Formats: sequence, structure tokens, C-alpha cells
Amino acid sequence: MKKTFYLTTTLPYVNADPHLGHALEFVQADFFARTLRARGIEVLLNIGTDEYGAKVYAKAREARQEPQAYVDQYAARFRKFADTLDISYDAFTRTTNETHEKAAQEFWRRCKAVGDIYKAAYEVKYCIGCELEKTDSELDKGRCPLHQNMEIEIRKEENYYFRLSRYSDAILKLYKHTPDFLIPAERAREMIALISRGLKDFSISRVKLKMPWGIPVPDDEEHVMYVWFDALVNYISTIGWPEDEKMFKKWWPVTQFAGKDQVRQQALMWQAMLLSAGLPFSKQIFIHGFITSGGQKMSKSLGNVIDPLILTERYGVEALRYVLLRHVSPFEDSDLTEAAIHEHYTAHLTNGLGNLVARVMTLAEAHLPHPIALTDADEKIDPAFFEKIDAFRFNEAMDFVFAKAAAADAFMAEHAPYKKIKSSDATEQKSARRDIEHLVRQLVGIAAHLIPAMPQTAITIASAVRKNKKPDNLFPRL
Repeated sequence: MKKTFYLTTTLPYVNADPHLGHALEFVQADFFARTLRARGIEVLLNIGTDEYGAKVYAKAREARQEPQAYVDQYAARFRKFADTLDISYDAFTRTTNETHEKAAQEFWRRCKAVGDIYKAAYEVKYCIGCELEKTDSELDKGRCPLHQNMEIEIRKEENYYFRLSRYSDAILKLYKHTPDFLIPAERAREMIALISRGLKDFSISRVKLKMPWGIPVPDDEEHVMYVWFDALVNYISTIGWPEDEKMFKKWWPVTQFAGKDQVRQQALMWQAMLLSAGLPFSKQIFIHGFITSGGQKMSKSLGNVIDPLILTERYGVEALRYVLLRHVSPFEDSDLTEAAIHEHYTAHLTNGLGNLVARVMTLAEAHLPHPIALTDADEKIDPAFFEKIDAFRFNEAMDFVFAKAAAADAFMAEHAPYKKIKSSDATEQKSARRDIEHLVRQLVGIAAHLIPAMPQTAITIASAVRKNKKPDNLFPRL
């Protein structure tokens, strides 16, 4: 039976246009998925849009649109965004889909049936930016550290609660017995510390009269589901739960990609909810850092926002994928500026890989009588490359590939086939042709490793080798 692997990103809120952080998570997940497929594994990569909640409802009203029309418009933008980035997704899940809504309601019923959902009055401090309740210890000078421009709301009403406190021991056991469940280890330590301080139950509904945009709570027309409770269920509704048990068992459990602002939701709340509903934990959760610019969080008011679509227009999709995978840390925050992106493009793509391909294939076209006969060894991917990706060390995997390009450049400089081929000595000419053939084989190996990261570049290089013809410049000078 063919091995299967289920992979998902988080679903972005549709309260704003796609940004560089979304691009990072999509490209990282796509890179991971493509390397799995390269090993013959059947993959299901899920992306999509999170379309309920107070933030979305507020934005729809601000735009003077009906909420459904508003989310339809933004879901289309995110799908186009993913297509532009060449994301090889297998499912695009929208939380307003009828199948998802039914799954979320069934999930609610199962949690309620075991006594994990109850009704109570509450007063909490709430960050609408995070769509989460906040404790005093999580606030900085009375504001959420992630949304300093938003005032904390004091909310008083009667809502439904989920008994998160019931699952402290079970989730703590998960972390202690599965050390690689949450990557990187620093995030796991954060969750263990949080659990050790004691977990509090959290609100999972909103009064419909105040905030009507949400999935109806089963058997209570006055409430809609809290956005996080409904949205997390997409990971199982996408694979047929609860109706298609065979499909669910084929794909579950899942490996999740998420940003560091979602650790608690993905690695704690969701895992407790799964336990409550009688379902297995996720397989693994990878948490990436943020992208800053000029040492600060990107903000329109600061004028340092880098639009990924503008980057693709200027440098191309492949260059953006390259920068996000090689020059952004998988685990820590990374700083990018437009000047740095231009430098990476020029140094490593235009003057680096692009120049290497042009030089080698110019020599091959001129001095090899026909395309070289490739072997399986030429296109074999080094296991060390896969090992780095399996450990989510995407930048190291890219370094591994570009080290091959540097080695080919060094070979070119040392052996100088472009000089020897001009010799009147037949032996020198023969040696030069062997060197050129060696370099062409090196390009094939580089292309094989680049397929998951820069698929169109890899295809262009491979095609040039098959035709024994120099391609157009891969990365034109800008």
C-alpha cells in the first residue's frame, strides 16, 4: 500500500489581502509536500480560508457588503495568490462550506456529549486582533503585544465554554513523551510551561444578536460558534470527517504548519478538542517565525510593508520562493528588506545559478555533438537533502543545493574547459569535452534537487540539457 501524508497550513483570516507571512507558510508547506511526492509518497496538502469571526464581520460591514459576498471575494483572492506562488495544494478549504459547517456542528455535539461544553457567564479581556481572550500576564502595558494598535475589550456575557482544564495532564503527557511533536523545541517548552501553570476553560460561542456571523450552535439559536472552535475543525472536515470514515483514516493524523502567534490554538486548544471528540492527536506541528523589515514589524503606517505580489512581478515567482526558503529562518524571526531581496537575487540567482547555467550550456551547445545520455545517478537526490527538509531546516536544504552550484563554479574555474577547448591539441580538446559533460551532469543534479523549491527553474534547466541548448537567461539582471 502506498504511503500517505496529510499536510496543512493554517487558514488565513479573510479580513485583509494576502501578505508575505502567508506566502512564507504556503511556500514552506509546498516545498515539504513536493519533497514527499518526490519519494513516491501520496500527499494531501490542504490550504484555504478562515471566513467567520468578529474581525471578518467588522470588515464586511466596513466595506458595506454582506458577509458572504465579502468572504467570497477574499477567498478568490487567496486562491489566486496560492496559484501565483505555484502552490501544489490538493484541497482549498473554506470554513463557510456546507460540509465544514456540518462537521463543526457534529464536533460540537460530541464534545458536549462527554460533558466538555457548558454555559456560564463571563467577563474577560479580549483582543479582537487575535480573536482570543487574554490574561494580564499576556498583556504589555494593557495591550496585546501582537496588536499594540488595538485596545483590549472587556467582554461581559453568557457564553458556552470548553473544558480545556480537563486535559492538562493528557496534553502535558503528550509533550513529555513525544519530544518532536511541536517544532522547534522552544515552542514546546513554552507550552509545557503554560500547561504547568494550569489551563483555563475558554469561551467557544458568541451571542448571535451581537455578532451573527458564525456557524450556529446546535440546539441554541441565540449563539454562534467562536471562530477558533469552528475553524480548527477544517483539518478533519477536509478529509471527510465525520461521514467518510475510510477517507479520514487514510489521511489522519496531520502535520500542521503555523506561525508563532498560533501556538496555543494549534498545539493546545485543538489537541484538547480532538481528545474530547474521541479523535487522535495531530502527528506533528511546525511553527515558523515572523518576517520583519528593517528590524520592525511590517506596518502600513511605517511604510515598510513588502507586498509579495509586487515582488513576483519584479523578480518572478521562482525568485520569491528562493528568498523565502533560503534567506528566512524556519524557526526564528527574520528580517527582509527590498534592498536585501535585490541583493539575494543578484548575487545568488543572476550572478550565481543563472550565470552558471548560461556558461555551461553555451559550452555544451557549441562543443558537445549531441545531448549527453543521462543515468539514474545523475538525477538521484541526496538523502541528506531530504533529511534537512524532514527536520524543517529549509534554509539548510537550500544551502545544500547552492553548494552544488558553487562546487560546479569551482570546477569550471579550476579546469577551465572554455580555454582547453580552444587548444590545437586533440587531447586537450577531449579533456575539455569531458569537463563540459561533467558540468552538464552537475546541472542535472542541481535541477533534480531544485524541483521542490523552484520547479519552473528546474524544468528549464532539465529541458536545456535534454536539448543541449542554452536557455534564455534564468534570472535577468535588474
